Amino acid sequence: MITVLGGGAWGTALGAHLARSGRPVRTWVLEPEIAEAVRERRENPVHLPGVTLPSDLGVTTRLDEAVSGSEMILVAVPSEFCRAIYRQLRPLVAPETVLVSATKGIEIDTLLRMTEVAEQELPGARLAVVSGPSFALEVAREQPTAVVAAARHLPIAERIQQALASHSLRVYASDDVVGVELGGALKNVIAIAAGIVDGLGLGHNAAAALITRGLAEITRLAVACGARPETLAGLAGLGDLVLTCTGALSRNRRVGQAVASGEAPREALAGGRLVAEGVRTTLAACALAKRAGVEMPIAEQMRTVLHAGKSPRVAAEELMLRSLKRE
Repeated sequence: MITVLGGGAWGTALGAHLARSGRPVRTWVLEPEIAEAVRERRENPVHLPGVTLPSDLGVTTRLDEAVSGSEMILVAVPSEFCRAIYRQLRPLVAPETVLVSATKGIEIDTLLRMTEVAEQELPGARLAVVSGPSFALEVAREQPTAVVAAARHLPIAERIQQALASHSLRVYASDDVVGVELGGALKNVIAIAAGIVDGLGLGHNAAAALITRGLAEITRLAVACGARPETLAGLAGLGDLVLTCTGALSRNRRVGQAVASGEAPREALAGGRLVAEGVRTTLAACALAKRAGVEMPIAEQMRTVLHAGKSPRVAAEELMLRSLKRE
């Protein structure tokens, strides 16, 4: 049995994918109304409206029931709720259960990655992460997607690889947990900047420059934290960055577009039950960079725009007018 925790778009898409692939799967949903809709109408009307879910996708609102007898648990909840979830899992999961973080974020107060949060709450657990360029809607529709599963012990990553892989989802295995996790979290910051570039009408040249220099920032910080640079040139780094900066389904990019049009970040997020992890991750990225002695000018400008009320146009101009450097 595989369990997916989270009734958002990504958790629902993962559950649907596993069910269609013939894996026995059970999903945990916090909201009773969403659980009822999935059970009775085979649809998640809030997060994946219009997508018909498999009839054998199990759903429950009880966490203990969801994880009972599960050999693998995919955690797909917003980063701000992950610690509480892992803490609740402590008495419920067996030592041999594999816990897979499917959350792209950093804990604000501690600056810990999600697997580090899990390790604090569940010492000795078998931990892993799955990340990469993957819009939930396209995964739910069985459109071709490739992601990375990473664990410190490669056999665990390969076990996840076998569990998730299908005709529509290609999974690569890695032992660079730091690189895969930070690539997935930090690209959301650059994606908000990409939305601002688009919203201000700054053009394709500016967007290409932003993505390229954004990747340089992400790589600098990730490597300083222990990642391998080649990981950031792969699916979990460059691949996810390009998708989130250019794809119309990107929530973080949409937030940037809204901010460029004059909306406050809080207003941009208030229109629906959406999570744009990049708004919170911007603070963590800048704090991590300061601690590591790494320069991240794009992330720093996003911090002042999102959390200090700076004009997006002024931020873009200041990035262009920074002192000239060698690449």
